[in-house]
Amino acid sequence: MPVQLTVIDQTPVHGDRPAQQAPHTSLELAKACDELGYHRYWLAEHHSSIQFAGPAPEILLTLIASHTRRMRIGSGGVMLTHYSPYKVAEVFRLLATLFPGRIDLGIGRAPGGSQLSGAALAFPAQPNDVDYFPEQAGQLCAFLRNSFAAGHPFSQLHCLPDEGACPSLWMLGSGGGSAGLAGQLGMGLALARFIAPQTCTPAIFGHHDQALIKAGHTQPSQRLLALAVVCAETNEQARFIAGTAVYRKMMTGRGLREPLLSPEEVERRKQQMNVAQRAAFDEILDSMIVGSPSSCRAEILRLCDAFGTREAGIVTVTHGFEARLASYQLLGQALLAR
Repeated sequence: MPVQLTVIDQTPVHGDRPAQQAPHTSLELAKACDELGYHRYWLAEHHSSIQFAGPAPEILLTLIASHTRRMRIGSGGVMLTHYSPYKVAEVFRLLATLFPGRIDLGIGRAPGGSQLSGAALAFPAQPNDVDYFPEQAGQLCAFLRNSFAAGHPFSQLHCLPDEGACPSLWMLGSGGGSAGLAGQLGMGLALARFIAPQTCTPAIFGHHDQALIKAGHTQPSQRLLALAVVCAETNEQARFIAGTAVYRKMMTGRGLREPLLSPEEVERRKQQMNVAQRAAFDEILDSMIVGSPSSCRAEILRLCDAFGTREAGIVTVTHGFEARLASYQLLGQALLAR
């Protein structure tokens, strides 16, 4: 069975385009990937970021769904701890009504921003504790499936306009913490190996399957493995381009933020690194899939086989948009038979 590819779009602010153009760049990429045969296109959520310009995936996915024909469009994901489950259910019920059979709702418990942005999103209340996330996720599913118990106060509520339209429900996770909850709720699991490659193991999908069965869900398990990928014509070119994403992740881990740097600037800074810093840089690079179309294809297929999934989510962050577009085009040509 051939692999399916999903775009995980963080709406990066490319260094060769004005920041206000970033959402339009996402639309440009989506239209190209729709023609290439990508299966899904998911929008991430980030707040108060100078690198990513996607604070409202439900808005951007509406634009993209309106200008594409084949792909499923969704959130990857809505950071549910900031929001009312009822409001999110209403928004995605409406989207599923407007675009029947094409909408995915992926949710996560991460803040997608800083403590300050979390406080601003919650104001005048206090930010929700992440321990409340399982209850929020359960309420969200119940609203969309009309499955509250008869005595529950929320059982009297309806998600208009069409109670028959429901998005496909997914939970995002970068370790094993979300697998059991996703299975219990009958949600698909998108495992973000690009965030935590060391802790993402095939056993997590097994845990998800066990939780699905234990909860009595009979639908087939939906699973997606999200990977950091940079593809170019040659391995050397890909590794050079990938320096932008590697340096960004390295600095984020140290609490430092600046605009996405060009590969040339990253290379200059790398020359000034000490031995430990260079080792950290190389470790991040080696955890990504970086190379020519044939080498990327082989590694994506290897990981899909190891994790028991036929769907790979592709996260690609580059300084220039053309390099990012080319990466998705080369991957599509290498992996998607049309």
